[in-house]
Amino acid sequence: MKYASIRAIDYHLPSSELTTETLVEQFPDWLVENLDRKTGIHTRRIAEEEECASDLAFRAAKKLFDTGQCDPRAIDFVLYCTQSPDYIIPTTACLLQDRLKIPMTAGALDYNLGCSGFVYGLALCEGLIVSNQAERVLLLTSDTYSKYLNPLDRSTRTIFGDGAAAVFVSASEMDSPSFGPAIYGSDGSRALELALPNSGTRKGEIQAIGCRNEKLSTEGRYLVMNGQRIFDFALETVPDMVEGLLKKANISRDAIDLFVFHQANAFILEEIRSRLGIPKEKCPFTMSDGGNTVSSTIPITLKRAIDDGLLRSGNKIMLIGFGVGLSWAARIITWTSQ
Repeated sequence: MKYASIRAIDYHLPSSELTTETLVEQFPDWLVENLDRKTGIHTRRIAEEEECASDLAFRAAKKLFDTGQCDPRAIDFVLYCTQSPDYIIPTTACLLQDRLKIPMTAGALDYNLGCSGFVYGLALCEGLIVSNQAERVLLLTSDTYSKYLNPLDRSTRTIFGDGAAAVFVSASEMDSPSFGPAIYGSDGSRALELALPNSGTRKGEIQAIGCRNEKLSTEGRYLVMNGQRIFDFALETVPDMVEGLLKKANISRDAIDLFVFHQANAFILEEIRSRLGIPKEKCPFTMSDGGNTVSSTIPITLKRAIDDGLLRSGNKIMLIGFGVGLSWAARIITWTSQ
């Protein structure tokens, strides 16, 4: 029977780097070692001034096509997850369809979601495939949060980097589904704890409680983040989500070969890992040389796990996204040979 499965993954990071040493030059009361240890990030990749998220997505997709694992002429749907669109109008996925020379018979749409966006995207891919609306879906994730950051906001500049991933999801003949149980959730009552003021049609200030500098949350179109409340949200939500998904799947924690978390920062992930009792070797951290790339952290981590030989056909993986929205999602997939 035909089921949806991930057939190929690639990613692209921009060439410009923002190292911890450079940040410490701007904020001399910090120590490089302390910052690296807390965030788990030493280098953040930053898009050029004229480089858009769609440019990064284009390059990730080209790298994917160049492997020969999928042909752009065979793609029949493009899904593009971003919070950094080229325009509000038109849809950036349509621009990428044309730029990547994907047939005009392919559907194309954007969806606006951040840190949990990849897990949600897999659900959209599966829905298209199992309902026979598509057979070969290109799932693109890309964000350039660096363009939204206030240069004086130390809490956000230490964490976020830019990047993109391209994932080929196709209908495959299998005895059982590759995509297993999932859990989703959202809490719009806390949405403004991580937000970009004045970026749409609703105007007015967003006061992020806990910002070191109140002006950061009221001046200009800069990202505002209440770091403490995001941390609290992650610790309140993610462990329960993981345990809930294991219960839903009726399997033990030991049955999962790899836990792939959204790469928020090392402090959050280590606290979650410790609370759940997950062995370090089952919980890869991959943010050190790219930063928190928002919607692309999970596929980038998956690709690096493939390259490092950590994934074998038949392995069970839990994908866990959480963050902006506030939203969260987790899914168990059975890895198939690439």
